[in-house]
Amino acid sequence: MADYLYTENLAVGYNGQPLIENICLHLRRGEIMTLIGPNGSGKSTILRSVIRQLAPIRGAVYLDGRPMDRMSALDVARRLSVLMTDRIHPELMTCRDVAATGRYPYTGKLGLLTAADWEKVDEALALVHGEDLADRDFSQISDGQRQRILLARALCQEPEVLVLDEPTSFLDIRYKLELLSILKDMVRRRDLAVLMSLHELDLAQKVSDCVACVHNHAVERCGAPEEIFTAGYILELYDAVRGSYNPDFGCLELEPPAGIPQVFVIGGGGSGIPVYRRLQRQGVPFAAGVLHENDLDYPVAKSLAAAVISETAFNPIADEGFRLAAERMASCARVLCPLSTFGPMNEKNRLLREMAEEAGKLL
Repeated sequence: MADYLYTENLAVGYNGQPLIENICLHLRRGEIMTLIGPNGSGKSTILRSVIRQLAPIRGAVYLDGRPMDRMSALDVARRLSVLMTDRIHPELMTCRDVAATGRYPYTGKLGLLTAADWEKVDEALALVHGEDLADRDFSQISDGQRQRILLARALCQEPEVLVLDEPTSFLDIRYKLELLSILKDMVRRRDLAVLMSLHELDLAQKVSDCVACVHNHAVERCGAPEEIFTAGYILELYDAVRGSYNPDFGCLELEPPAGIPQVFVIGGGGSGIPVYRRLQRQGVPFAAGVLHENDLDYPVAKSLAAAVISETAFNPIADEGFRLAAERMASCARVLCPLSTFGPMNEKNRLLREMAEEAGKLL
């Protein structure tokens, strides 16, 4: 499949001074490409240059195989639609009226919508689950509802490419998930190509087919989420010097509490994660074990615990791991065991729990 939107040696910036150079992005229909990177790195500048709000300093943007600077505004509008972070404040317009402005590339000189145009408007509202908002005043609805209506407006243009700048900004978790789910569905059903920027790394990891990383005045990396979202690179991308990034869960973790472990946690199967985070919030250094290296608890414990005693995946806890855990547990004042069941693989954790109870350390 050929690239539908691509850039060739693109340089973007302001007042003739390039901020980012040699931008080569390649996007096919049916794919979502997401730009990530620190604030001020130039993600919005790239998007504004792609949609011709900002004139490129050098290079070209191609749409459906044609240089965009040689295409008419009407021709571009029938292929590419935009949803930027700029807030609009229409006066005395219903949500249906706002969505209908997306049909203007298809109207005549008088800008009159036909019955067929209004059918397209209602279809777009239905796609974003906005039928119940159609007759409401646009200025009187919530930010999440506005984003859905603006997405309906963009879909009314029947674009092949949709460009969005931080579409989940100002939205609570319900509307973030709702908007991106609608977007992903539209990509599949309408074979759209989507280019957008996001700050939420967990969402970018889940929704994107390709991720482009903007950093150090360049598109530093571009690849599948599995290639981009690694613990080392994400911290490097954002110049983070504290805490850690968990690529398995797509989340950030704060620094572990400093000091010698005061608490030993016998966890596993995800049971220890809320305990680790509570201890971290309280500033209590702790040790964890014995955890299998494929256990849900393991990556979080590695980020937050002062020490982790582990066992290789799919093997029963060995005598050596049990001995190390018992020694570490003996040096701690308290023991927490959120585990409620034990099996053949972690039988020795049950023995650790009994030892802690006998010593009067188990809480």
